[in-house]
Amino acid sequence: MCGIVGYVGKRKALPILLNSLKALEYRGYDSSGIAYIKDNKINIIKKEGKIKNLEKFLNVDEDTFIGIGHTRWATHGVPNETNAHPHRVGKITLVHNGIIENYEELRSKLKKDGYKFVSETDTEVVSAQVDSIYKKNNDMIKTLDEVKDILEGTYALGIICDDDPNNIYAIRKDSPLIIGKKDDEYFIASDVPAILTYTKDYYLLEKDEVAVLNNKVTFYLNNKEIEKELKSFEGDASSVSKCGYEHFMMKEMMEEPDVLHKTVEKMKQEKFSLKKYKSIDIIACGSAYHTGLVGKYLIENYADIKVDVHIASEYRYSKLFKKDKNLVIVISQSGETADTLAALKLAKDNNMDTLGIVNVKESSIARNADFVIYTEAGPEIAVATTKAYLSQVTTLSMLALKTALDKKLITKNKYDEVIKEFNVGALKIEKLLHYDYSKIANYIKDKNDLFYLGRGLDYALAMEGSLKLKEISYLHSEAYASGELKHGTISLIEEGTPVISVMVDNNIISKSISNNKEVKSRGGYVICITNSEIPKDSYDEVITVPNINDFVNPILALIPMQMISYYVAKARGCDIDKPKNLAKSVTVE
Repeated sequence: MCGIVGYVGKRKALPILLNSLKALEYRGYDSSGIAYIKDNKINIIKKEGKIKNLEKFLNVDEDTFIGIGHTRWATHGVPNETNAHPHRVGKITLVHNGIIENYEELRSKLKKDGYKFVSETDTEVVSAQVDSIYKKNNDMIKTLDEVKDILEGTYALGIICDDDPNNIYAIRKDSPLIIGKKDDEYFIASDVPAILTYTKDYYLLEKDEVAVLNNKVTFYLNNKEIEKELKSFEGDASSVSKCGYEHFMMKEMMEEPDVLHKTVEKMKQEKFSLKKYKSIDIIACGSAYHTGLVGKYLIENYADIKVDVHIASEYRYSKLFKKDKNLVIVISQSGETADTLAALKLAKDNNMDTLGIVNVKESSIARNADFVIYTEAGPEIAVATTKAYLSQVTTLSMLALKTALDKKLITKNKYDEVIKEFNVGALKIEKLLHYDYSKIANYIKDKNDLFYLGRGLDYALAMEGSLKLKEISYLHSEAYASGELKHGTISLIEEGTPVISVMVDNNIISKSISNNKEVKSRGGYVICITNSEIPKDSYDEVITVPNINDFVNPILALIPMQMISYYVAKARGCDIDKPKNLAKSVTVE
């Protein structure tokens, strides 16, 4: 979940490293640091907190042309300057993304060899381990080839050795790492957006491969030189800039109409079908899990296939029952989510067909699943997902629709009608994005608790709305199935307690109205997101969304929930794009 960068070339390194770290700050912002070579001497500057704290102590005009940097999401050890990366032991300075599972065992052995440790991190142990082996063979390629058999867990490493002040070494296992190229300049980065300002061309480093960067790049696997394919990213630098918006989250929400249209057009051409499967397991984490719940509703009701939805971190430790003609769908924005990757591996080990739905090309899930569908929402920088979530929901909706057509459960005319209505939905999103949410946000902002309610499909949407609110505003919010309200939950309703009721599933709206009245009778302040006319005595505030069809309505309901979360967080003075304790790509278990 951390971000690592590196640069070697003819330009001054510090401005490049600093800008690249800022582009990766969505991966972690507990602390940051940079190590660079000047006059054949290693210099390390690191600070607690966000990158702006580090920037104050950097002289970007330093005559240095090689360096590595890191922005941290804390795993081992509290966020402070001592635990910040880079870590230096002996002749080895490195930055690390991932978790080393056997670091305690390695630390004990290295202490016996005379090494002393000042931090609580597993990364300092990696530095010592690399130094220990390098002392014996004085060859970094051989050292890293040996290290890969010692370290257990996940890692992407950027390394500088005192004896090779003109080289950066890189190696990875499971954690992502790319090598950027611009003429005779070279970069390392956890993700392409970090270097888009400088180049679109990159090499994808695979498991256990080593890269050596200087005025060229050389790749090794098992101590032997190998050739790699140079790839090119399709986006540009504007896709990772705010383009005048105050926050990335607002920019990304404003892109949602276009994302919906692009996703529908792409899925119209998609050849993959669910037709041959009798059952489906959808596996995901966080918002992607909520996507799966929406997909379950649509696939079961329109494609007539049984669907179970699992949280990835639970699925991977559950007993698997053999199912005939079963498909496992794994969903991840980054394609690198650790628990989802582990669940994918488990499914493949049990000879199940697997489909990955991801937003990042060449990601680990994309490369390992039997089939892959790219949501292609474009880079999403804000930690709280908006447009990528919408694209995931749209992808599953289109899979359900296409499968219903393949199985002759709907006519071609009905299919074409729904496709047209998706495009109508994109226009309706534009209006919902510009609705005035200030009154509702101002009412909510000073409350201690908020509850989301919904039934069926609406409950799945309510779970996402609640998560979005708590993620970025830090307001305590919980989602409950409306029918469970009187089985305990209603005891939490007090005078003025805000309750957001999601009501776009027209089949059960009368039941939801009754639940709203129960809440109001206990003093709750009911805010309805609905596409129907409802009695005035069942709400205090209402946001009306268009009523189009079962495929489009869930997408339209997302917009008010995302916007309410944004404006509540803004009113509470929160850091909207980088909420505390969170990171965008969860690559640790």
